[in-house]
Amino acid sequence: MRELLVIGIGAGDPDQVTVQAIKAMNRADTFFIIGKGDEKQALVDLRTGILDEHVHLDYKVVEITDPPRDRTPTDYEGVVEDWHERRAAKFEAEFAAEPGVGAILVWGDPSLYDSTLRIVERVLARGRVTFDYSVIPGITSVQSLAAQHRIVLNRIGEPIHITTGRKLAEGLPDGVDNAVVMLDAHCTFTQVAEAHSEIWWGAYLGTADEELISGNLRDVEDRIVARRAELREKHGWIMDTYLVRR
Repeated sequence: MRELLVIGIGAGDPDQVTVQAIKAMNRADTFFIIGKGDEKQALVDLRTGILDEHVHLDYKVVEITDPPRDRTPTDYEGVVEDWHERRAAKFEAEFAAEPGVGAILVWGDPSLYDSTLRIVERVLARGRVTFDYSVIPGITSVQSLAAQHRIVLNRIGEPIHITTGRKLAEGLPDGVDNAVVMLDAHCTFTQVAEAHSEIWWGAYLGTADEELISGNLRDVEDRIVARRAELREKHGWIMDTYLVRR
């Protein structure tokens, strides 16, 4: 492979794919797609649906099985480091086997809570394959959340804090009133202490299965917890994002 395109494709809606991303996809000979098992086949299907809609030239799809990892580790950074190394080895083998221009389709934007660029740099650092690569930005679930709820993420003059459920469990930092939370597997919003907080929650943003709930946090938190569990049971996976505001 002589060149790699890391392409942000939005939160799932094919209409959120930018013109720049469409042009990049139509340059690629091979698309590398990470498979995460039968339960998350819908994520692969969404990617291939985007390709069907926007790519008008012949291309090849190579599915790479994602290595398993412990989702509740005591040594989080160590487990992720090992996972990245095993991912890099798989990518390296597939990159070496494919000539021409390759592409990886990344949910949202490659810069926000995604490991793809770290994996690419790790592959290059191993020194066994060489290639140039470019990054094409995409619409994030954060932007989609705000658009679907028709809100501004911050009040006038206030900052926005983007974090994970793992970090929210430690509490909102002093001076932070607007927190966008991603990668929260445990409904950590139920631990927010402030009684008058508000929440804007969205699941499967940008897809046909999109769900939205908003309101006073204490009034709607049980509803979100119950609906999230129902959706995860129905689909076998869930991707959700929310804004919580003091």
